[in-house]
Amino acid sequence: MKAMILAAGLGTRLRPLTDTMPKALIPIKDKPLLEYMIEKLKVAGFEEIIINIHHFGQQIIDFVQSKNCFGIRIEFSDERDNLLDTGGAIKKAACFFDDGKPFLIHNVDILSNIDLCELCEYHKKHAYLASLVVSHRKTSRYLLFDENNLLKGWINTKTGERRSPFTDFDPTQCTPLAFSGIHILHPDVFNYMNNFPEKFSIVDFYLSICNREKLYGYVPRNLQLIDVGKLDSLSQAEKTFLIL
Repeated sequence: MKAMILAAGLGTRLRPLTDTMPKALIPIKDKPLLEYMIEKLKVAGFEEIIINIHHFGQQIIDFVQSKNCFGIRIEFSDERDNLLDTGGAIKKAACFFDDGKPFLIHNVDILSNIDLCELCEYHKKHAYLASLVVSHRKTSRYLLFDENNLLKGWINTKTGERRSPFTDFDPTQCTPLAFSGIHILHPDVFNYMNNFPEKFSIVDFYLSICNREKLYGYVPRNLQLIDVGKLDSLSQAEKTFLIL
């Protein structure tokens, strides 16, 4: 399988560190987040990776090239002129996923102990358009799944906002799960993206099609996950990363 690492974010919650470097190159135990991510993908058998870039994008290119592309095929999806959000980034990279096979999307700032091989094998055995890695992690915004772990809607527990394409949607009958930023997509997903603008959120996209396609919530066993998106999470990652 091929993979895409989403690494174009501005990393505003990691300032002042990201005033001079992209979030992808923030070090944990003296190694950049991006290096951890590429190494994890290589161990799982991914040898073709595309990375989207925006904020200090040339630094990412220079870093990857300095490592001789880690001995695999690595390409870049350049968003330096226009940051496209998560959905737009995937749509822009569509030509990279030209083999008709499912592909993995992974946020660069997510560290976890997830078994990517197990995730891939599970997805291959089922006829889902997408498998979204989710968990019972505490947050304010949840994806909502039915008894079969199929996506039905979304809720913001702070504001009470709810969204779903189902007319009979009842969030009290759903299980709230937090999205991890790790998901596997079938390339048929691009048929739906054709009608979307250049820039859009992948969560908004999923919510718009979950009444037409099976979008599965994959809950890994004993998942440990750190979202390295803000300064206090860096120290947490330093302390716990050895067990991930």
